[in-house]
Amino acid sequence: MPPLPEVTLPLGELVPRRCRHYFNPHARRAHYKVRSYEFGSSPQLMPLVRAFLDASAAERDADYRYLFTLLGSELAANALTHSRSGRPFGTFTLRCERSRTGLRLTCTDQGHPDGRTTPEGQREYLVADPAGLDVGAESGRGLALVDALATSWGDNGIADHRQVWFFLAYDLTGNPWATAA
Repeated sequence: MPPLPEVTLPLGELVPRRCRHYFNPHARRAHYKVRSYEFGSSPQLMPLVRAFLDASAAERDADYRYLFTLLGSELAANALTHSRSGRPFGTFTLRCERSRTGLRLTCTDQGHPDGRTTPEGQREYLVADPAGLDVGAESGRGLALVDALATSWGDNGIADHRQVWFFLAYDLTGNPWATAA
């Protein structure tokens, strides 16, 4: 394909009208139970990902919104970096579910970048790198942050259709995030 000229386009123009309230924390809409959106493969869409996450936690205080957005951004960045979702025409989906006690975010990607599959009946679960939070760590920070700061987290163990999730309780008492402030 020949090179095409670059254009500047507001990210909001990429969102269908029916979904624009997903990215607006001030939208006057009824409370949601589940909110889901499919994102494209470009890291340039990360501001849109963060807007989705911030709007999903809009009714919470600034610390909670920041933490939820931070952890959700890590899942999205991992999908772009470590799966086929980050390749041309790839996608990943963020699904936020609200409960009485907190928010659960699930990131579904398009699987291992080399096309590796998980044999039927077997699971290969992700494990956070214990050295990921070290100052000198060059990788492994994303899941280490999720492991350290989310109330709980996990994945489905299926490399060819990975779903990584975390739950963040509304009450951050006892959370390392709250004690660091």
